[in-house]
Amino acid sequence: MRLKLQLTVAALGMTALSAFAQTVVGVSWSNFQEERWKTDEAAIKAQLEKAGAKYISADAAGSPEKQLGDIDGLISKGAKVLIVLAMDKDAILPAVNKATKQKLPVIAYDRLIEAPGVFYITFDSKEVGRMQARAVFAAQPKGNYVMIKGSPTDPNANFLREGQQEIIDAAVKKGDIRIVGEEYTDGWKPEVAQKNMEQIITKNGGKIDAVVASNDGTAGGVVAALSAKGIKGIPVSGQDGDHAALNRVATGLQTVSVWKDARDLGREAAAAAVALAAGKKPEGSTSWNGGEKKIALDSRFLKPVPITRDNLDVVVKAGWIKKDALCKGAAGDKVPAACK
Repeated sequence: MRLKLQLTVAALGMTALSAFAQTVVGVSWSNFQEERWKTDEAAIKAQLEKAGAKYISADAAGSPEKQLGDIDGLISKGAKVLIVLAMDKDAILPAVNKATKQKLPVIAYDRLIEAPGVFYITFDSKEVGRMQARAVFAAQPKGNYVMIKGSPTDPNANFLREGQQEIIDAAVKKGDIRIVGEEYTDGWKPEVAQKNMEQIITKNGGKIDAVVASNDGTAGGVVAALSAKGIKGIPVSGQDGDHAALNRVATGLQTVSVWKDARDLGREAAAAAVALAAGKKPEGSTSWNGGEKKIALDSRFLKPVPITRDNLDVVVKAGWIKKDALCKGAAGDKVPAACK
């Protein structure tokens, strides 16, 4: 009887411990190519620490194959919920399906993973594309346009392109805008964007009037290609609010960087992970089926902000970038107000 009582007490103790067990959140990163992922990571870590959860992670270093193994490794290390920044929307599916079969919630972070049960959190990429094209179109409503797209394995690339087209479509049909070059950028790599841009410049004899580039990394490659050919003053778009890109906006080399505050996205994703691990629905989620497969997913979309020379003070006041870093090299009559 005494032994039975002891076993009962021990069992109750184990139950109590499990009730307060720390939630382990596994984060699978496609890579750390863009500076923003480190910002996202810091925000995720801070929010998980605040919630008493544990952060573990793996970096696939740009390899879809490695990312599959990374996710297996995170699960074996005790992850009870996964946040996945997918390198390849299709290659990642076996790992995601395996996790969901094991009742592990999966969050598609910033990039769509179209599989049943996945929670999708990102910024509105079509709206980002609209903002990019809107700023470029305002600066250059006619002429030869180049469209530098994102990675073909990332659904965001096509969402962005769709949004961009909405803004310029009427001008294209009217003949005011002629798209003289359009290329995907494998892996979102700036060097690939630069090479593609160089080839387009050569093909068109240097007659380029505007470039709609889909993120700040590709915009950097575009600006490098244009500068090497002595082409200056044409509008170029981007997104992410990379420090180098914001400096290009301040110095006139880039027209717009659509700012997606990665601190907000990281914080909200971490909060969603803790909620899902507890069997709860994340705050602010809605049903969405705008992907290629039309699979209905619980989703959360955050609002982006286009940053141009006219509102550079927004990112300074938000503590995103220091004024000195933003304004380095800005000189002459056209110094933006934020740098005065």
